[in-house]
Amino acid sequence: MSQTPARADDDSRRAPLPRDPEDDTPRLECGVFGVYDVAEASGVTALGLHALQHRGQEACGMASFDGHRFHTERHMGHVGDAFGGGDLNARLPGMSAIGHTRYSTAGGSFIRNVQPMFADLEAGGIALAHNGNLTNFLALRDRLVSEGAIFQSTSDSEAILHLIARSRRPKFLERFTEALQQIEGGYALVALTNKKLVGVRDPLGIRPLVLGDLNGKAVFASETCALDMIGARFVRDVEHGEMVVVDDKGIRSFRPFPAQQARPCIFEYVYFARPDSVVNGRSVYDVRKRMGRRLAQETPADVDVVVPVPDSGVPAALGFAQEADLPFEMGIIRNHYVGRTFIQPTQGQRELGVRMKLSPNRAVLAGKRVLLVDDSIVRGTNSVRVVRMVREAGATEVHLRSASPPIKWPDYYGIDMPDREKLLAANHSVEEIARILNVDSMGYLSVDGLYWAMDAVRDPVLPQFTDHYFTGDYPTRLLDREIAEGRNELVERQLSFLVDA
Repeated sequence: MSQTPARADDDSRRAPLPRDPEDDTPRLECGVFGVYDVAEASGVTALGLHALQHRGQEACGMASFDGHRFHTERHMGHVGDAFGGGDLNARLPGMSAIGHTRYSTAGGSFIRNVQPMFADLEAGGIALAHNGNLTNFLALRDRLVSEGAIFQSTSDSEAILHLIARSRRPKFLERFTEALQQIEGGYALVALTNKKLVGVRDPLGIRPLVLGDLNGKAVFASETCALDMIGARFVRDVEHGEMVVVDDKGIRSFRPFPAQQARPCIFEYVYFARPDSVVNGRSVYDVRKRMGRRLAQETPADVDVVVPVPDSGVPAALGFAQEADLPFEMGIIRNHYVGRTFIQPTQGQRELGVRMKLSPNRAVLAGKRVLLVDDSIVRGTNSVRVVRMVREAGATEVHLRSASPPIKWPDYYGIDMPDREKLLAANHSVEEIARILNVDSMGYLSVDGLYWAMDAVRDPVLPQFTDHYFTGDYPTRLLDREIAEGRNELVERQLSFLVDA
């Protein structure tokens, strides 16, 4: 039985899409999807990936198994461009498939890092799609390379395949488990072999993964919106530290890790998840509206109109307006048909690019005291441009509210955030931020307010959620960061020695 991929990657020479250096939007790691024993599995997977496009817009890929061979395709760009053709099920035949949408965090934006990744092992082929970030990847890579491993990418996902391949355990699930027990960080994985579909969530449940049912067949997805897209029924969340195996024997659950309290990523509710998704039993839309309600209680403003910064700021702005009994208006209109190809290198062209994405609704803004509600503020570069646009549209006052607490710490579990010295709230007071952004007042939701929106109270000893971006309380050790800091310290000592000499 051959496991060699039957199709090469067509877009291997396509240049990676550039990211606007002034773009302040947080970027998530990826979205994953998988189906088992479903007719035209690749077509179903493409629909699921469409629903998860917001989780990764740089690249996408798919792997299918037709009972004899694996077939893979990986592309730079959006799902619709890559997998929108009518011949998809001929290109990627089979009744089982997994897919991936990607925004690069570990590794660069190159075709060799696009997933799913495939390996032809002694026991057969395996395709792997990974959502998250390993915090001990560099340590693992150094060890594996020293032992003779040859990496074909710079993605942390490849380390998992190497660990599986090097295991001497007799059965695949034992090899997979042994590999999982060596990785650290936040992740959700889907893996496809010639006999099984496997879904795994990290021991703390930092990254989300759900199990669905499509006419009696199992589906894995990062969010419930992907189940809705294909008409599948939500069964349950894959639990933290759980490995769910789907094969001809049915659906089985395994626990490869010691029991811990779950700490899912709270930023899924702030920004990343689609508002129509249910994450860990909570409606994202409802939570975001509650964020807005609490924001109005904590940081009121004497204004004429509440305007969301689209799109993720809409539910919170609606909650703010309802709580404060203020008019809610779409004072900023987002153009959904502007691609990243409009990103330009010069400042003047970049400003025009912003206006192509966001346009002021002058009829709402002119002559009004405007309160803008955004989901979060990272470096503040987007906020500066939005505030300027609203003022130029005739607003007499502009006030800004963030529906999340101040972001003061970087993330190492799959969210692309800058270093701490580039995070606005880590280096400036609220009053200073108001001056930097040129707003009449500035306000943030408190950490306690965010937990209130989640219908929870933060336990200072063992919080229920991963919230380090606000608190600095990282839920795991950060081995790669410790190694990097140690290397930097060593270099500094060496340089100091040379200077002294």
